[in-house]
Amino acid sequence: MVLQATPPALAPPAAMLAVLTVGGFMLGAAGSAVVRRLSNPVGKYRLFYLGMLLPFTLLSYGVLALLAFGPALAAKLPVPTAGPVSTLVADFFGFLAAGLVGLAAYTPTLRGVRSARDIDLSTRNAVARMARYVLGVSVVLAVALLPLRLGDALASPIGLFVGLAVVVVGFLAGSPWIITVLRSTTKPTGETVDRLDALQTRAGLDVRDVRILDTEAEETANALVRGPPRYRRLFVTSTFLERFDDDTAAALLAVQAGRVRARLLARRAGTVIVAGVLLVAAVTGSDARWLLVAAAVGVVLVGFWLTRRGVRAADEYAAAQVGASTVVDAFERYAAVHSMEPSRRRVPNPLSVNVALGDRIDRLRA
Repeated sequence: MVLQATPPALAPPAAMLAVLTVGGFMLGAAGSAVVRRLSNPVGKYRLFYLGMLLPFTLLSYGVLALLAFGPALAAKLPVPTAGPVSTLVADFFGFLAAGLVGLAAYTPTLRGVRSARDIDLSTRNAVARMARYVLGVSVVLAVALLPLRLGDALASPIGLFVGLAVVVVGFLAGSPWIITVLRSTTKPTGETVDRLDALQTRAGLDVRDVRILDTEAEETANALVRGPPRYRRLFVTSTFLERFDDDTAAALLAVQAGRVRARLLARRAGTVIVAGVLLVAAVTGSDARWLLVAAAVGVVLVGFWLTRRGVRAADEYAAAQVGASTVVDAFERYAAVHSMEPSRRRVPNPLSVNVALGDRIDRLRA
């Protein structure tokens, strides 16, 4: 796909970008003012990010794409008016604009997060780190979509499925390298290497190498495994190593090992790909529009149910590795470090890909 011969006007999409940016900032400020007054505000902030700010950012991208913000801006720059360069630049600015809207919505929440967790989190450093992430993701997405756009691969349902699958799978397979580009990481050395080796053995976690994410004042104690089967990389934050003892760290790493065994990321990726293709096919004017929408909803419900089963299976694997009581203690310690109260649900949320931490704790205790 190439840009239009007559480039669209820049003023309308630029004005819309300004409106969305201001709207995002107001949404973040208003939402943060409400969330910080709720019980368990740290947990509520996470829900606010996933349930409000992320959808608003995606909606902003869709609106700006319909108004051709990327092509309009690319046409004003000293790049060829048609061909791969202009397409790449247009996509990059489209993703970057949506990312800026998300960044504007994220910024006013930092004060509330700092207060809720009682941490010395610099707004300037947090925004700079998020801006780096937005910039990197915009580049990666634009590069990943370029071959598909040039060949009009997205014009047919099959091409759309293949294109979306390539992007999602590519991100998952390339995440060990993408994360190191987007985040500040270091290689463990000395005693840290020996400790991590012992923890991985105890947890039953098999990875090729480890990187430490610098969390500085954020005090986020997380661990995650990314990459294809023969090149899985473990990422742990500096706070994870500092705040957790060996029993807690081993239990949390065992949960990650269980998620790898349960193919949790594959379940989530498959749900996104299939449901996304069905929804796009419905929007593009198919005669079976409502049938496709219903099928997409069904795929989401089944996929999320399978994902929640994967979360529970991972917990069971961790309990078998280090003991259920150790995993329970680890979850409670994790919640304490992040100033969270383990949440519980009387009725499972069918639109959630996770299981409430309190419910996971109760299940392991039982």
